[in-house]
Amino acid sequence: MPFLVGDRIVLRDYRKEDLPYMRKWVNDNEITKYLSNIFLYPHTLHDTESFLNSLLEGRAGYKGFVIANKDTEEYIGQIDLIKIDWVNRVGTLGIVIGTKENLGKGYGTEAIKLLQEFAFNKLNLHKLELEVRDFNVRAINCYKKCGFIEEGRKRESFFADGKYHDTVIMGVLKREYLDLIKN
Repeated sequence: MPFLVGDRIVLRDYRKEDLPYMRKWVNDNEITKYLSNIFLYPHTLHDTESFLNSLLEGRAGYKGFVIANKDTEEYIGQIDLIKIDWVNRVGTLGIVIGTKENLGKGYGTEAIKLLQEFAFNKLNLHKLELEVRDFNVRAINCYKKCGFIEEGRKRESFFADGKYHDTVIMGVLKREYLDLIKN
């Protein structure tokens, strides 16, 4: 059953049948090169299955959604609130589109907008923030489209492809989100 419904996608619960879709991207360098260092080493079937089980059993330590096709509910990617600071009302967002053929189609933008509506209007968060590699131009443009602004950089904090890259820190406040959706 879909939880959050968009024009072309739904954000739904994680399911056991998502495992083959997750396996397709966890060892795909074209997808994971933009993500954290946990993807430096190959992920075994057991690794991916354990991660999915931790989500299904509520042990993951964060909450999230599968980005799925609206008509079929087939897995496209994941969007998660990987950390929520309830005192300061700040959520940290993580997202991945799990197949190269779905990149650049606007699924990430739609998923972020759905999550923003949920985070700001249901959870009453004050701010969403994220970190992105400076060479991930597609993602930075997507985040800007969703109202995120650059707040700072961790200079040369990420090593990839033989050189150091900046990690860009971005955020959007609830009032900025509300102004964005008015227009």
